[in-house]
Amino acid sequence: MRVENSFIAVDGVGERTERSLWADGVRHWDDFDPDHLGEKTGRAVEAYIGDARDRLAAGDADFFAETLPDGELWRTYENFAEDACFFDIETTGLDAATNDVTTVSFHRDGETTTLVRGDDLTAGNVRAELDDAALLVSFNGKRFDAPFLEASFDLDVTTPHLDLMYPCKRLDLTGGLKAIEAELGLDREGVEGVDGREAVRLWRRYERENDEGALDRLVEYNRYDAVNLRALAERVTAGLHERAFPTE
Repeated sequence: MRVENSFIAVDGVGERTERSLWADGVRHWDDFDPDHLGEKTGRAVEAYIGDARDRLAAGDADFFAETLPDGELWRTYENFAEDACFFDIETTGLDAATNDVTTVSFHRDGETTTLVRGDDLTAGNVRAELDDAALLVSFNGKRFDAPFLEASFDLDVTTPHLDLMYPCKRLDLTGGLKAIEAELGLDREGVEGVDGREAVRLWRRYERENDEGALDRLVEYNRYDAVNLRALAERVTAGLHERAFPTE
């Protein structure tokens, strides 16, 4: 699904009305005529489509994040996938007030960047990666990764943020990122046995013993977190499309 298939962002258009439009063959903004709805709602949809076309052409994901209902940002993924930043952090614990970010990986346009504490993990570098994207994609990032980065580096994460944990739940995919990856057949070759606790131990080994091998393993694990998010986003948005959008 692309955002051009959506009408639910307009006040007065709920899920039932949108499904009715789709069933009547109005599957894209190009198909819409104000006569498909009542006069007031029809004019509102027509005005929205005009604004939305301009915002889409400008690459303005913020517009759609602000107008789409909560939980429907996934509809923009296909439009902004090429400018999306898939990101994940590793930390020494769960509380940003007493723990540190150790690595952050960003995957965008086929390239992956990992920033490491004590080297290039700085507020400026984190901000540059996040601010340069049209759309952020994470797993549980709204509750953990983004707030942790904000607290640790004194920054505001304002880019539209698609947290895949919630659309996964709508498809009955639960149990955490690693469990969902296993269910979908997504690999982590070479770091299959690493989890969050092991990631902390790897950092401690690097920090205390200057164990470069431990750091390399941690970085590889973190990079998989970011890279696999793209494959997960593709699967999840396709699944939600099949569930929401009627078959031709």
